[in-house]
Amino acid sequence: MVTRKEDFSKWYLQTIQQADLMDYAPVRGNIIFKPDGYEIWEHIQEEFNRRFKEEGIRNAYFPMLIPESFFNKEKNHIEGFSPELPWVTEAAGEKLEERLALRPTSETMIGDAMSRWIQSYRDLPMEINQWANVFRWEKRTLPFLRTSEFLWQEGHTAHATAEDAIERTMRSLQIYKEVVEGLLAMPVFSGEKTPSERFAGAERTYSIEAMMQDGKAVQAGTSHFMGTKFAEAFDIRYLNTDNEHVYAYTTSFGASTRLIGAMIMAHGDDQGLVLPPRVAPHQVVMIPVGPWQKNPAIMEKIEELHSEFKALGIRVLIDDSDNSPGYKFNEWEMHGVPFRIEVGPRDLKNEQVMVKARDLDEKVAVPFTDIMTYIQEQMDAMQTRLLEKARQMNADQLYTHIETLDELKAHIESKQAAGENPGWVLAGWDGTEETEAQIKEVTGFTTRNIPFEGTVEPKTTCIVSGKPATTTVWLARAY
Repeated sequence: MVTRKEDFSKWYLQTIQQADLMDYAPVRGNIIFKPDGYEIWEHIQEEFNRRFKEEGIRNAYFPMLIPESFFNKEKNHIEGFSPELPWVTEAAGEKLEERLALRPTSETMIGDAMSRWIQSYRDLPMEINQWANVFRWEKRTLPFLRTSEFLWQEGHTAHATAEDAIERTMRSLQIYKEVVEGLLAMPVFSGEKTPSERFAGAERTYSIEAMMQDGKAVQAGTSHFMGTKFAEAFDIRYLNTDNEHVYAYTTSFGASTRLIGAMIMAHGDDQGLVLPPRVAPHQVVMIPVGPWQKNPAIMEKIEELHSEFKALGIRVLIDDSDNSPGYKFNEWEMHGVPFRIEVGPRDLKNEQVMVKARDLDEKVAVPFTDIMTYIQEQMDAMQTRLLEKARQMNADQLYTHIETLDELKAHIESKQAAGENPGWVLAGWDGTEETEAQIKEVTGFTTRNIPFEGTVEPKTTCIVSGKPATTTVWLARAY
C-alpha cells in the first residue's frame, strides 16, 4: 500500500478494497457494499433511527420513479437537479407518455402525498423519514463519498408555522452533529450554506462539514428550511384554527453513506482502517497464538470468553484459521477491528489475555477475570481518543490569519511546496456571488459554511474585494 502522505486518494482506494468494504459494480460510478461496509451503514442507521423515533419522526417509503411533471412544479428544484437526473423513457417495449426520473431526492413525491394527507391543523406537524437509494449521475466519482447511486436517509416534515419548521431544521442539524461526533468520532463544523450552495428550492440550508486528514472537506449532513415554496408548488394547505386554508411550512434533511468514506479518511492510518468501536462491524477479534492446535485448552478458553462477550452484546469473532499469527495481526489491523485479543500457552498458564487496541502501540496483559469490564471501558476510551485526535488534527489545519486573496494564494503555494495541506481558511466575505466565484476560480477553495454566531471570531474585511465583510465563512477544497 502507498502511505497517506505519498498519495492520499490512492491510499483511500486501496484501503477500502483491501479491508473488504466494497467492490466496483459493472455500471460506471456505482459500487457494491460488501458485508462489512454495509454493516457500518447499518450501525449508522440504528443510531439515526433511535434518535429520529425519540423525536416522533416515523419511517415510510416512497416510490423510486418520479414523474417529470412533479419536478416542473418547482422551477429552482428542477434546475438544480436536471444535470444529474437519469430518466426512464421506455418500459415493456413501449415509449412512456411521460418521462420518469430515478429519485435524486423525494421532496416532490412526498410533497404530492402531503397535499392529500394534510387537511387540518390537527394533522400537523407531519414528520416522516425515508431510508432509500437515490441517483445523481456524477461526472467524477469516488467510492462512498460520491457515487451515481448511494444510500441515505431523508427526513421530510410539514408544520403550521415558520418558527416550528425552523426549530425542526435546526434540531435535525444538531442530531446530525451529535451522531457523527458520538458514533463516528468525527468532529464537525456547523453553519449555514451560502445562497449559491443552498439545496435547490430551499430558503435556507444548514450543514455539518468534516475535515479529512488531507485537509479537504466533506459535507457530512444537511438540513433545509423550505418555507412555503414546496407547499405552494404542491398545494400543501391546511385548515387553521381561524377556519382559513393556509400553506404549511416544510423542511427536509439528509445524510448518506458518504459518512462511511469520511470516517475512513478522518481516522485511517498507513496500516488501514481505524474504526471507532461503536460503529465497527467487529469490535473484538480473538486469535490463538503459539502451538495452540496441540493445546485444546486454548480454544476452549477462547470460546468461553467469546460466549461471554456475545452475552454482553459485544461484536466479537474468532480467527482460528491456519494463517500465521503475523498475517492475522496485519489482516485485522487492515480491517480496523478496535481490539485484538491473543491467547497462547503462557497466557493460559498466567490466567490472562494480551490485548492490543487498534490505535495504540503497546499490548496489555489483562486477567481473565477482568477482561469483560476492561474491554467495555476501553471501547469508550478509544472512542474518546479518536474524537480528540481528530479535533487536534482539525486545529492543526485551521488558518484564521489570512486576510486577502493574494495571501490565500501564497499560503496554498507555500503549503504545497512543503508537501503539506493548505487546510481550511476562515475568511471575511462581502456576500456577493462574484467574489465567491472568484475565490473558487483562483484557488479551488469553496465556501463550506457560515459558522454560527459566537463560534468564531468574525472577520471584518472581504478576502477578495477588501470591502466590509457581511459575513465570515470557512473556505476549503472539498470532496
